[in-house]
Amino acid sequence: MDYDLNQFGLSNEELFARVDHSDLESEKITAPRYSYWHSVFRVFFKNKLNIIILSVLGVLILFTYLYPLFGTYDKYGNLLNSSAKHLSPKAAIEQFGFSIHWILGTGAAGNSTFDAVWFGAQISVSLAFICAAINLTIGVLIGAVWGFSKRMDAIMMNVYNVLANIPYTLLIMVLVLIFSPSFWTMVLALTIIGWLGIAYFIRTQVIIIRDREYNLASKCLGTSTPKIAFKNILPFMTSVILTLVATEIPSYISYEVFLAYIGMGISDMSLGRLIFEAENAMLTPGWEMEFWSPVVVAGIISVVLYVVGQNLGDASDPRTHM
Repeated sequence: MDYDLNQFGLSNEELFARVDHSDLESEKITAPRYSYWHSVFRVFFKNKLNIIILSVLGVLILFTYLYPLFGTYDKYGNLLNSSAKHLSPKAAIEQFGFSIHWILGTGAAGNSTFDAVWFGAQISVSLAFICAAINLTIGVLIGAVWGFSKRMDAIMMNVYNVLANIPYTLLIMVLVLIFSPSFWTMVLALTIIGWLGIAYFIRTQVIIIRDREYNLASKCLGTSTPKIAFKNILPFMTSVILTLVATEIPSYISYEVFLAYIGMGISDMSLGRLIFEAENAMLTPGWEMEFWSPVVVAGIISVVLYVVGQNLGDASDPRTHM
């Protein structure tokens, strides 16, 4: 089919232009820019359930850390008022008036169960975050070098074979008994060998990928072992590390609650301590909220932290970014 180019009212120079050919330019591939963390959060927030769970986590953290800043908690403030003890939420509101402090009733000393739960949650969650930060930092760093250095592997395997066979819970209980049962004693007990299992897990993962071609090429070019471990291998294991975070933080909350429940926890009024002191209220009619409130809050915090960490770990896998 013939076209009349004059209908456009343009000259030949305007209609046609010379295109220069460049071999270098022809080799370039046009592709959208890739940002790893942008892709991680895009995949994570693509799932609407993650947004809901993250919102729940935000509310929990808000009450855990901000609520205690704007209120005061005195466990023995109503100790001399016998009519204020072991009140159900309805009875507490009728006696003291409607307030957020009384929506969960009162405890054995006439104290607000709602306030006690969130002041206790602050202690338990802080303990879990600190222990997880210490153990993960030490475990990941040592595990990365451990898996890449055969000389260190020979030494650390002997250390692991000895220490890993010591019952972890028993060791924690012994340390708590030796020292005063305080917050930092519990941190020491949970971190003294808590990093070892993480280091061994990272070591195993490093061994799987240390002999891949790009690592062998780096080694042939003279790159040092620590640099290969921290620059080539650890970034590749981001999803694995985030999955570890998801399991470690809730586990420390569980340890604290369990040890306090058997009477060997910290002396501070943590969630575990609240559960231990309210054990008799579990089956007493009208007193159930004293026991179940810290149990439910501890359970929800643990589950939400675990789910968020697991889903973030899945989203950090580059294979999900396609």
